[in-house]
Amino acid sequence: MNWVYILRCGDGSLYTGWTNDLSRRLAAHQSGKGGKYTRSHLPVALAYQEAVATPEEARKREWAIKQLSRREKLALIAAGAPWEQGAVLEETVPTAGDTDGGETP
Repeated sequence: MNWVYILRCGDGSLYTGWTNDLSRRLAAHQSGKGGKYTRSHLPVALAYQEAVATPEEARKREWAIKQLSRREKLALIAAGAPWEQGAVLEETVPTAGDTDGGETP
């Protein structure tokens, strides 16, 4: 199984990536060894995950998510996490802070 995921970084920015081992990749990000971008934006927390069948599909979906605006990504996160539905989704940092490092496993 492959996963596309969005992390919420300590500064409020969002990071999108993909992996074939989500728990290992999340642990790497949280320990500062997951990617250059997340290393400098700790702590990180998993905000969204989506299972896909193949690495090719994962890369395509990652790219598609990276094309979304911050507001669209927040809507995707809210739709994918029922416990957060109804929460107020506010811009906590300027749109320029919405950076996807593009790191892959």
